[in-house]
Amino acid sequence: MKRFPGVVASNGVNLTVHKGEIHCLLGENGAGKTTLMRILYGLYQPDEGEILLNGKPIRISSPRAALSYHIGMVHQHFRLVPTLSVAENMVLGLDEGTGPFLNYRQTYKKISQIAEKYGLIVDPRARVWQLTVGQQQRVEILKALYRAADVLIMDEPTSVLTPQEVGQLFSTLRTLVDDGLTIIFITHKLDEVMEISDRVTVLRKGKAIATVNTPETNKAQLAELMVGREVVFRMEKNEVKRGERMLVVDNLHALNDRGLPALRGTSFDLYEGEILGVAGVSGNGQRELVEVLTGLRHATRGRVTLEGKEMTNRSAREIVDMGVAHVPMERKTMGTVPNMTIRENLILKSYRQRPFSHGMFLDNKAAEENARRLMNEY
Repeated sequence: MKRFPGVVASNGVNLTVHKGEIHCLLGENGAGKTTLMRILYGLYQPDEGEILLNGKPIRISSPRAALSYHIGMVHQHFRLVPTLSVAENMVLGLDEGTGPFLNYRQTYKKISQIAEKYGLIVDPRARVWQLTVGQQQRVEILKALYRAADVLIMDEPTSVLTPQEVGQLFSTLRTLVDDGLTIIFITHKLDEVMEISDRVTVLRKGKAIATVNTPETNKAQLAELMVGREVVFRMEKNEVKRGERMLVVDNLHALNDRGLPALRGTSFDLYEGEILGVAGVSGNGQRELVEVLTGLRHATRGRVTLEGKEMTNRSAREIVDMGVAHVPMERKTMGTVPNMTIRENLILKSYRQRPFSHGMFLDNKAAEENARRLMNEY
């Protein structure tokens, strides 16, 4: 049992996980999945109930205590220090028995051994900020394995991955289970549950609704357990008439963070009313393309125009004022300011304009009304 002001996030949940299985925790956003796992990892303390490991009651008072029980967790929003190397992140908080100095050669060797064994190849010397999101997730998994985790909790691990990376992750998880580990996999995606899990527990509004063997269930049954009603798996797609040409990207070149070519003559057009997909294995220029289009990175050659207006190498503020919005992959660090209110986050692009700005002062009432209007509309 876990209560927060105004809500019971975990309401008398009973969960049994068997050794050597991939156990999915399935539920809608807000169902209590992450809260339950944060209790198991020592980030939250339960108000009631007990936790048993191998039949014995244990108290997990902190993440350090969880690690002492060989429980590791890969968070949805990674817990890495961007300015440190992979190896340095790996040993943070550990006593490696080398005094105040890190034995880099020994650490590199140990990381490489684990990485090769489970197909989690990453350069231990690289700075975390230089890595793609998929590579950073590998570092998080490696960090748990470096600490000898027997139980690995994965919190929405595929939300930031490309389809190819999801396939690689699932292959790694199967290898880990074959090697004796136990995986708890948090998700709200039914296809993933059916593909990767041995058993699945469904949570709804903080309660455990059912636990079923995956081969004995199907997506329709799981969806009904998730939402409490029958779900129709059918989407009608209306034909959209393509309008005028909006965005033109012509022969675009840009460098990555290491000064190496990331975009080499990229060209495409985007028309009004269409959705244009950009596909590719992570690390092949997608991030650099988005950053050039949103003013976060300079192009070395080429041209970008929006409705005929020059957009190449404009500042982020100028591009926002031209009507371009950006939903970044790293939502917590780039998409929002966590210590600001919702109403403040919603006017980050327009706080300088009326009705929100009156000289040096912010109109909180206007910001509040704007937030409520947006929530009601969308």
